[in-house]
Amino acid sequence: MKPFTFSSEDLKQITAVLGVEPVVMGDNVRFEVNHADPTRKLTVEVYSGIPIGSETGTLVSVYTINSHLQLHFCTGFVVSEMCEEVTFVAEDGQKVSGLIIEKQGGCSLFCNVNRDVLSGDFTQMAPEVMMSSIALSLTEHILQNPPDSGK
Repeated sequence: MKPFTFSSEDLKQITAVLGVEPVVMGDNVRFEVNHADPTRKLTVEVYSGIPIGSETGTLVSVYTINSHLQLHFCTGFVVSEMCEEVTFVAEDGQKVSGLIIEKQGGCSLFCNVNRDVLSGDFTQMAPEVMMSSIALSLTEHILQNPPDSGK
């Protein structure tokens, strides 16, 4: 399967939700999200089709005042105008990871979430699990068909 890459139309959708213009910097595209509160400033860099180890894939990096987060092998994204956020997603079999960037300068990372949790009954989940389930359930419609889990 060909690795996911961001098109110019994809970048326009991200721009519309985050409210900032992208800056093309060689092989990457950068979004600088600023907020009135200086502790809620972040930078997102998207690298499409770059070498990652022995494979080629898309990398999304986020730099904040306190952290540096990366999502390797991004397989797609979902924009939510209502939530004012972009969710970058990576999937590997039954596991899904998501990096959520908010227009207001916040970000969240959920890694290796079991795919069946995304469509589970939220009321039956522990609060710690429910957070990732709700956050990543927005991506379910773009995920590939999972491989047979053998169940």
